[in-house]
Amino acid sequence: MSRTVYRNDYEKMTKMPVQQLILSLSVPTTISMLVTNIYNVADTYFVSSIGTSASGATGVVFALMAIIQAFGFMLGHGAGSNISRKLGAKHIEEARIFASTSFFLSILCGLLIMILGLTFLDPLMRLLGSTDTILPYARSYATYILIAAPAMAAGCVMNNILRYEGKAFYAMIGLASGGIINIFGDMLLIFGCGMGIAGAGLATAISQYISAVILIIPYLTGKTQSRFAIRQVSRDPAVLKNIFFVGFPSMMRQGLQSISVMVLNLMAAAYGDAAIAAMSIASRVINFLFCVGLGIGQGFQPVCAFNYGAGIYTRVKKGVLFALGFGTCMLGVFATIGFLNSERIVTWFRNDPEVISIGAYALKAQCLSLFVVPLSVCGNMLFQSVGKGGKATFLASLRGGICFIPLLLILTPLFGIRGIQLSQPIADAMSALITLPFILAFIRALPTDRPVSSDTVSE
Repeated sequence: MSRTVYRNDYEKMTKMPVQQLILSLSVPTTISMLVTNIYNVADTYFVSSIGTSASGATGVVFALMAIIQAFGFMLGHGAGSNISRKLGAKHIEEARIFASTSFFLSILCGLLIMILGLTFLDPLMRLLGSTDTILPYARSYATYILIAAPAMAAGCVMNNILRYEGKAFYAMIGLASGGIINIFGDMLLIFGCGMGIAGAGLATAISQYISAVILIIPYLTGKTQSRFAIRQVSRDPAVLKNIFFVGFPSMMRQGLQSISVMVLNLMAAAYGDAAIAAMSIASRVINFLFCVGLGIGQGFQPVCAFNYGAGIYTRVKKGVLFALGFGTCMLGVFATIGFLNSERIVTWFRNDPEVISIGAYALKAQCLSLFVVPLSVCGNMLFQSVGKGGKATFLASLRGGICFIPLLLILTPLFGIRGIQLSQPIADAMSALITLPFILAFIRALPTDRPVSSDTVSE
């Protein structure tokens, strides 16, 4: 990329008003996440027409997808945060080393997951919470998800690097295109070709590979400062340590989500397939609403990382406060809509009285807790953006692991299905209360802005 284009990007990231910059990055990020979640919800919707056990299989395989994404997001966030801070410090060549290393590592991780998953498919499905009646559906669905693992992991890396470079629009095009293809693929393969749940899996696999091809185009056409080249893959332990250390919060966030879904399915299994299906539907809907807050947080991340690297700490502080306020308002609106329409929403997916009864209550309870979720999201993303991996990992582990899993194990024996329904909302509230002091301490400790450096760019 020419120095002129780099200067333009630098000016945008360090001079554009913080609120306007975060919104410009959050809107395409949120749209891409909404579309991605729409096709996750679409999978659940179309598969639910097959039967309750098939609907439960989507919840089981969702945990598998979370495992694949955990590796992709770890490498993507780990590289992206370093890339953004390097670009803020005008060290372009170092940024490219992080990009190449994370990209090729993600493909390797995806291949390993695919091979191991297909080799031990049945034990893996049972480990993730599949019952005897759900297993045939989960096996068919998961086969195609595992085939898509390399594209899914690499797509996470490319998407995150684009965001951290401030190129969220290109990320949106890649993810949204894959999501739309997945939705139409579901309709064609499930119903038109009569493939059933295997059609949903095949549609997802095809869409993931098409999405990966679209995402790589900006890198190949010089639209980004990052490049993917084998010769730039680093063997330096310091580079690998930085990627894993900074990206580990994402691994914990996604990995614990997978484990928590597994534990949730195992606990719900005692109450039948209807309970698994109901909690799966409620979880998919909440993830759809949750992605609004996540999109705002991800729009805030490159602003925070770039300006932290450039030493413009006042913009970091403004970004934190704006992301918290705007995220709370937006999630509050979506949570209210979800709360007031909970029974109707669950009925869209499965018109089964038992599923509706369990799912609607869980959805209402989780909608109430969405009001405090922005604190947790912005907190762990803030520390990940500035390279403080230890604090970010701890905060990222709260909502889906440290708080949620013990609550699930304690409340279910005490209160039965009600304990399952209330564990996540209580975990959300606890996570927010724990995160708040970390954010306040960080803001108070921010130093004064560094003097603006010269226009020298390291290449």
